[in-house]
Amino acid sequence: MKIRVGTFNLFQFVEPPYAWYSKKDKFNKRQWFEKTTWIKNQILEMDCDIIGFQEVFSQDALKSLVHNLGFHYFETVDVAKLSTNNPQKYVSTIVAIASKHPITKIEDVEVHMPSVQKHDVVREDTEHFRFSRKHIKATVMLANKKELLVYVCHLKSNRLNEFEYVFHANDTLKHKKELVFKALDGKHATALKQRLCEASSLFFDIEKSKDKPTVLLCDLNDKEFSITIDALTNPRYHDESNMNELVLHDAHHHYSQVVHNPHPEFKATKRKSTSYFLGKGNVLDYIFIAKELTQQVTNYLVLDNHLQENKDGSLLQSDHAQVVCELTFT
Repeated sequence: MKIRVGTFNLFQFVEPPYAWYSKKDKFNKRQWFEKTTWIKNQILEMDCDIIGFQEVFSQDALKSLVHNLGFHYFETVDVAKLSTNNPQKYVSTIVAIASKHPITKIEDVEVHMPSVQKHDVVREDTEHFRFSRKHIKATVMLANKKELLVYVCHLKSNRLNEFEYVFHANDTLKHKKELVFKALDGKHATALKQRLCEASSLFFDIEKSKDKPTVLLCDLNDKEFSITIDALTNPRYHDESNMNELVLHDAHHHYSQVVHNPHPEFKATKRKSTSYFLGKGNVLDYIFIAKELTQQVTNYLVLDNHLQENKDGSLLQSDHAQVVCELTFT
């Protein structure tokens, strides 16, 4: 049995006449038709059984769109908020999950308060910490009668363009923590603090269910090798004496694309970027999987043709690539 899971940042999915953040930022009917037509085509190309969506404002419109494509199960855990001053302007966004298989259970992911206190998010008001967007935790019943635990998240973005360290594959966790925790001291790097608390809360929730096959579909708003990924996956980030295995693994690293008749000087293909900023590509969108699924990855795709044409993306398409992982169950 094969299933395909994907993650899709929709980039301001707001049905007219509603606006997002600013009353002038909205689609007309023609633009909305063009955007939703492109989204439908992308979903068909993804050919997924389960998709996690980010930047959802108009959830009923998305539910209808995916239902017409065969996704008869659709869930959210929050609603996008409208401005109190303008009832046709959204001021917040949510995530959503669509599935062709029954979603049998939806649960809350709770804030892990020790992590909030550890990262010193708001010294005087830690008890009122909130996720920037509530995470989805869904149990999906597959056709083989086995359950798959699926998380969908969209972590805090770095909107203030604060300085954040860029790490590489050979950087150790110790080195990362030494640098980052200096930046976290006091009231600096507030977006990173928020993101690390969100990732840490996910870690502790996923750790409780580590005996279950688990998938995380996400826009992390952070780069490959970032310390956010350590907070999300690595027990030693939270306790240096904890030598347990990672609770999640980046699915990209568990798929090797077969290259037929490679050139003698062929080198491994570079990982595709999923988003661009000032012309520089970054990996922000990921699919993470539990260890027991790492041997079942039979395909991994990044749909980025629209970004090759326009690296900044388009409001009528998306500014993110879509990521798909195929898992084969024996």
